[in-house]
Amino acid sequence: MTDLFPPFEPGDEPRRRRFKPVPMRVLLPNLVTLLSLCAGLTAMRLAMEGPDKLDRAVYAILIAAVLDGLDGRLARLLKGTSRFGAELDSLADFVSFGVAPAIILYTFGLHDIRTIGWVVALLFAMACALRLARFNVMIDDPHRPEWQKNFFVGIPAPAGALAALLPVYLHLVGFERPPGFAVVEAGYLLLVALMMVSRIPTYAGKTLGTRVPREWVVPLLLAGALAIAVLVIHTFEMLAAITVIYLAAIPWGVSKFRALERADRARKAAQLAAASAPAPADAP
Repeated sequence: MTDLFPPFEPGDEPRRRRFKPVPMRVLLPNLVTLLSLCAGLTAMRLAMEGPDKLDRAVYAILIAAVLDGLDGRLARLLKGTSRFGAELDSLADFVSFGVAPAIILYTFGLHDIRTIGWVVALLFAMACALRLARFNVMIDDPHRPEWQKNFFVGIPAPAGALAALLPVYLHLVGFERPPGFAVVEAGYLLLVALMMVSRIPTYAGKTLGTRVPREWVVPLLLAGALAIAVLVIHTFEMLAAITVIYLAAIPWGVSKFRALERADRARKAAQLAAASAPAPADAP
Protein backbone atom coordinates (compact mmCIF):
# COMPACT_ATOMS: atom_id res chain seq x y z
CA MET A 1 0.00 0.00 0.00
CA THR A 2 2.91 2.33 0.55
CA ASP A 3 3.75 2.09 -3.16
CA LEU A 4 0.26 3.16 -4.12
CA PHE A 5 0.28 6.25 -1.90
CA PRO A 6 3.85 7.59 -1.73
CA PRO A 7 4.54 10.45 0.67
CA PHE A 8 4.09 13.90 -0.86
CA GLU A 9 5.78 17.09 0.17
CA PRO A 10 4.76 20.50 -1.25
CA GLY A 11 8.28 21.20 -2.45
CA ASP A 12 8.68 17.90 -4.29
CA GLU A 13 6.48 18.66 -7.32
CA PRO A 14 8.38 18.76 -10.66
CA ARG A 15 9.14 22.19 -12.03
CA ARG A 16 7.22 23.08 -15.15
CA ARG A 17 9.23 23.35 -18.30
CA ARG A 18 9.28 26.87 -19.62
CA PHE A 19 9.72 28.00 -23.19
CA LYS A 20 13.23 28.94 -24.13
CA PRO A 21 13.44 32.70 -24.70
CA VAL A 22 13.94 33.79 -28.31
CA PRO A 23 16.51 36.54 -28.99
CA MET A 24 15.22 39.77 -30.49
CA ARG A 25 17.72 39.46 -33.34
CA VAL A 26 15.79 36.38 -34.49
CA LEU A 27 12.37 38.01 -34.12
CA LEU A 28 13.12 41.19 -36.10
CA PRO A 29 13.68 39.51 -39.52
CA ASN A 30 10.52 37.44 -39.04
CA LEU A 31 8.60 40.62 -38.22
CA VAL A 32 9.76 42.15 -41.51
CA THR A 33 8.64 38.98 -43.30
CA LEU A 34 5.18 39.26 -41.72
CA LEU A 35 4.97 42.89 -42.83
CA SER A 36 5.74 41.73 -46.38
CA LEU A 37 2.94 39.19 -46.09
CA CYS A 38 0.55 41.91 -44.90
CA ALA A 39 1.49 44.05 -47.91
CA GLY A 40 0.69 41.17 -50.29
CA LEU A 41 -2.67 40.53 -48.65
CA THR A 42 -3.47 44.26 -48.75
CA ALA A 43 -2.68 44.26 -52.48
CA MET A 44 -5.33 41.58 -53.02
CA ARG A 45 -7.89 43.55 -51.06
CA LEU A 46 -7.20 46.74 -53.01
CA ALA A 47 -7.42 44.91 -56.32
CA MET A 48 -10.82 43.45 -55.42
CA GLU A 49 -12.20 46.83 -54.30
CA GLY A 50 -12.16 48.24 -57.82
CA PRO A 51 -9.98 49.55 -60.66
CA ASP A 52 -9.60 52.95 -59.01
CA LYS A 53 -7.35 51.35 -56.39
CA LEU A 54 -5.21 49.41 -58.84
CA ASP A 55 -2.26 51.76 -58.40
CA ARG A 56 -2.33 51.23 -54.63
CA ALA A 57 -2.29 47.47 -55.17
CA VAL A 58 0.87 47.82 -57.25
CA TYR A 59 2.42 49.97 -54.52
CA ALA A 60 1.63 47.23 -51.99
CA ILE A 61 3.38 44.60 -54.14
CA LEU A 62 6.38 46.91 -54.51
CA ILE A 63 6.53 47.40 -50.73
CA ALA A 64 6.33 43.63 -50.26
CA ALA A 65 9.27 43.17 -52.65
CA VAL A 66 11.36 45.76 -50.79
CA LEU A 67 10.60 44.13 -47.43
CA ASP A 68 11.38 40.71 -48.87
CA GLY A 69 14.80 41.97 -49.90
CA LEU A 70 15.40 43.37 -46.42
CA ASP A 71 14.42 40.45 -44.19
CA GLY A 72 17.14 38.08 -45.39
CA ARG A 73 19.84 40.72 -45.27
CA LEU A 74 18.69 41.80 -41.82
CA ALA A 75 18.80 38.21 -40.60
CA ARG A 76 22.36 37.74 -41.90
CA LEU A 77 23.45 41.09 -40.47
CA LEU A 78 22.05 40.31 -37.02
CA LYS A 79 23.09 36.63 -37.26
CA GLY A 80 19.46 35.70 -36.71
CA THR A 81 18.94 33.21 -39.54
CA SER A 82 16.83 30.19 -38.71
CA ARG A 83 14.99 27.37 -40.44
CA PHE A 84 11.72 28.78 -39.14
CA GLY A 85 12.50 32.14 -40.76
CA ALA A 86 13.33 30.50 -44.09
CA GLU A 87 10.05 28.58 -44.16
CA LEU A 88 8.06 31.66 -43.14
CA ASP A 89 9.75 33.66 -45.88
CA SER A 90 8.77 31.09 -48.51
CA LEU A 91 5.13 31.06 -47.39
CA ALA A 92 4.99 34.86 -47.39
CA ASP A 93 6.59 34.99 -50.86
CA PHE A 94 3.99 32.58 -52.24
CA VAL A 95 1.16 34.81 -51.06
CA SER A 96 2.73 38.17 -51.95
CA PHE A 97 4.36 37.21 -55.27
CA GLY A 98 2.25 34.27 -56.41
CA VAL A 99 -1.33 34.69 -55.27
CA ALA A 100 -1.52 38.49 -55.05
CA PRO A 101 -0.25 39.24 -58.61
CA ALA A 102 -2.55 36.53 -59.98
CA ILE A 103 -5.57 38.14 -58.29
CA ILE A 104 -4.53 41.63 -59.45
CA LEU A 105 -4.08 40.55 -63.06
CA TYR A 106 -7.34 38.61 -63.08
CA THR A 107 -9.37 41.55 -61.74
CA PHE A 108 -7.48 43.88 -64.11
CA GLY A 109 -8.00 42.20 -67.47
CA LEU A 110 -7.87 38.42 -67.42
CA HIS A 111 -11.50 38.23 -66.34
CA ASP A 112 -12.40 39.31 -69.91
CA ILE A 113 -11.59 35.79 -71.12
CA ARG A 114 -13.35 34.22 -68.13
CA THR A 115 -12.27 30.63 -67.40
CA ILE A 116 -9.14 30.79 -69.52
CA GLY A 117 -7.99 33.90 -67.68
CA TRP A 118 -8.59 32.25 -64.31
CA VAL A 119 -6.68 29.13 -65.39
CA VAL A 120 -3.73 31.29 -66.46
CA ALA A 121 -3.81 33.06 -63.08
CA LEU A 122 -3.82 29.68 -61.34
CA LEU A 123 -0.87 28.49 -63.42
CA PHE A 124 1.12 31.57 -62.44
CA ALA A 125 0.44 30.98 -58.73
CA MET A 126 1.39 27.31 -59.04
CA ALA A 127 4.58 28.23 -60.92
CA CYS A 128 5.53 30.54 -58.06
CA ALA A 129 4.94 27.75 -55.52
CA LEU A 130 7.06 25.29 -57.53
CA ARG A 131 9.82 27.87 -57.95
CA LEU A 132 9.97 28.54 -54.20
CA ALA A 133 9.97 24.82 -53.36
CA ARG A 134 12.89 24.23 -55.74
CA PHE A 135 14.75 27.19 -54.25
CA ASN A 136 14.41 25.74 -50.75
CA VAL A 137 15.75 22.39 -51.92
CA MET A 138 18.71 23.93 -53.75
CA ILE A 139 19.77 25.90 -50.65
CA ASP A 140 20.59 22.64 -48.88
CA ASP A 141 22.69 21.28 -51.77
CA PRO A 142 26.26 20.95 -50.38
CA HIS A 143 27.72 20.18 -53.82
CA ARG A 144 26.65 23.44 -55.43
CA PRO A 145 29.71 25.42 -56.59
CA GLU A 146 30.33 28.74 -54.90
CA TRP A 147 30.15 30.75 -58.12
CA GLN A 148 26.63 29.44 -58.86
CA LYS A 149 25.32 31.19 -55.74
CA ASN A 150 25.52 34.43 -57.74
CA PHE A 151 22.82 33.13 -60.10
CA PHE A 152 19.17 32.17 -59.70
CA VAL A 153 17.66 29.17 -61.45
CA GLY A 154 14.77 30.78 -63.28
CA ILE A 155 13.28 34.15 -62.43
CA PRO A 156 12.98 34.65 -58.64
CA ALA A 157 9.52 35.11 -57.18
CA PRO A 158 9.68 38.89 -56.43
CA ALA A 159 11.13 39.67 -59.87
CA GLY A 160 8.54 37.40 -61.51
CA ALA A 161 5.71 39.17 -59.69
CA LEU A 162 6.94 42.64 -60.67
CA ALA A 163 7.56 41.51 -64.26
CA ALA A 164 4.09 39.93 -64.50
CA LEU A 165 2.49 43.29 -63.64
CA LEU A 166 3.91 44.97 -66.77
CA PRO A 167 0.45 45.26 -68.42
CA VAL A 168 -0.79 47.07 -65.31
CA TYR A 169 2.13 49.52 -65.44
CA LEU A 170 1.40 50.30 -69.08
CA HIS A 171 -2.27 50.88 -68.28
CA LEU A 172 -1.45 53.22 -65.40
CA VAL A 173 0.86 55.35 -67.56
CA GLY A 174 -1.92 55.87 -70.10
CA PHE A 175 -1.75 52.91 -72.48
CA GLU A 176 -5.24 52.13 -73.77
CA ARG A 177 -6.04 48.43 -73.85
CA PRO A 178 -7.46 47.48 -77.26
CA PRO A 179 -10.29 44.93 -77.47
CA GLY A 180 -9.08 41.39 -77.04
CA PHE A 181 -5.83 42.47 -75.37
CA ALA A 182 -6.56 40.09 -72.49
CA VAL A 183 -5.35 37.23 -74.72
CA VAL A 184 -1.96 38.95 -75.07
CA GLU A 185 -1.83 39.53 -71.31
CA ALA A 186 -2.59 35.85 -70.69
CA GLY A 187 0.19 34.78 -73.07
CA TYR A 188 2.64 37.16 -71.41
CA LEU A 189 1.72 35.90 -67.94
CA LEU A 190 2.22 32.30 -69.09
CA LEU A 191 5.65 33.25 -70.43
CA VAL A 192 6.67 34.76 -67.08
CA ALA A 193 5.34 31.68 -65.25
CA LEU A 194 7.37 29.36 -67.50
CA MET A 195 10.50 31.42 -66.94
CA MET A 196 10.01 31.16 -63.18
CA VAL A 197 10.00 27.35 -63.25
CA SER A 198 12.58 27.06 -66.04
CA ARG A 199 16.25 26.17 -65.63
CA ILE A 200 17.34 29.44 -67.21
CA PRO A 201 20.09 31.02 -65.08
CA THR A 202 19.44 34.65 -64.18
CA TYR A 203 22.05 36.92 -62.67
CA ALA A 204 21.44 37.56 -58.97
CA GLY A 205 24.14 40.16 -58.33
CA LYS A 206 24.57 39.10 -54.70
CA THR A 207 28.29 39.89 -54.72
CA LEU A 208 27.90 43.03 -56.82
CA GLY A 209 29.16 46.08 -54.99
CA THR A 210 30.60 44.29 -51.98
CA ARG A 211 33.76 46.34 -52.49
CA VAL A 212 33.41 49.78 -54.04
CA PRO A 213 36.45 51.86 -55.03
CA ARG A 214 36.64 55.17 -53.18
CA GLU A 215 36.42 57.23 -56.36
CA TRP A 216 33.08 55.57 -57.19
CA VAL A 217 31.38 56.17 -53.82
CA VAL A 218 30.02 59.67 -54.51
CA PRO A 219 28.86 58.94 -58.10
CA LEU A 220 27.10 55.77 -56.98
CA LEU A 221 25.38 57.56 -54.11
CA LEU A 222 24.18 60.29 -56.48
CA ALA A 223 23.00 57.73 -59.03
CA GLY A 224 21.15 55.78 -56.35
CA ALA A 225 19.46 58.90 -54.99
CA LEU A 226 18.46 59.93 -58.52
CA ALA A 227 17.03 56.49 -59.27
CA ILE A 228 14.99 56.50 -56.06
CA ALA A 229 13.70 60.02 -56.78
CA VAL A 230 12.62 59.04 -60.30
CA LEU A 231 10.99 55.88 -58.96
CA VAL A 232 9.01 57.90 -56.42
CA ILE A 233 7.94 60.59 -58.90
CA HIS A 234 7.38 58.41 -61.98
CA THR A 235 6.74 55.05 -60.33
CA PHE A 236 4.94 53.16 -63.07
CA GLU A 237 7.10 54.49 -65.91
CA MET A 238 10.19 53.44 -63.97
CA LEU A 239 8.76 50.01 -63.15
CA ALA A 240 7.90 49.41 -66.80
CA ALA A 241 11.41 50.43 -67.89
CA ILE A 242 13.06 48.26 -65.22
CA THR A 243 10.93 45.28 -66.24
CA VAL A 244 11.85 45.62 -69.92
CA ILE A 245 15.56 46.03 -69.10
CA TYR A 246 15.48 43.05 -66.73
CA LEU A 247 13.86 40.76 -69.29
CA ALA A 248 16.22 41.97 -72.02
CA ALA A 249 19.26 41.29 -69.79
CA ILE A 250 18.38 37.60 -69.23
CA PRO A 251 20.37 36.44 -72.33
CA TRP A 252 23.42 38.27 -70.96
CA GLY A 253 23.05 36.42 -67.65
CA VAL A 254 22.80 33.10 -69.50
CA SER A 255 25.97 33.82 -71.48
CA LYS A 256 27.85 34.83 -68.32
CA PHE A 257 26.71 31.64 -66.57
CA ARG A 258 27.87 29.50 -69.51
CA ALA A 259 31.25 31.23 -69.54
CA LEU A 260 31.77 30.62 -65.81
CA GLU A 261 30.61 27.02 -66.24
CA ARG A 262 33.17 26.41 -68.98
CA ALA A 263 35.91 28.00 -66.88
CA ASP A 264 34.95 25.82 -63.90
CA ARG A 265 35.04 22.68 -66.02
CA ALA A 266 38.46 23.61 -67.43
CA ARG A 267 39.79 24.24 -63.92
CA LYS A 268 38.51 20.88 -62.67
CA ALA A 269 39.97 19.11 -65.71
CA ALA A 270 43.35 20.75 -65.10
CA GLN A 271 43.27 19.73 -61.43
CA LEU A 272 42.37 16.16 -62.37
CA ALA A 273 45.16 16.00 -64.93
CA ALA A 274 47.68 17.34 -62.43
CA ALA A 275 46.55 14.83 -59.81
CA SER A 276 46.76 11.88 -62.19
CA ALA A 277 50.15 12.85 -63.68
CA PRO A 278 53.03 10.56 -62.60
CA ALA A 279 55.46 12.01 -60.12
CA PRO A 280 58.86 12.96 -61.61
CA ALA A 281 61.60 10.43 -61.02
CA ASP A 282 64.37 11.43 -58.63
CA ALA A 283 67.64 12.40 -60.28
CA PRO A 284 70.51 9.85 -59.78
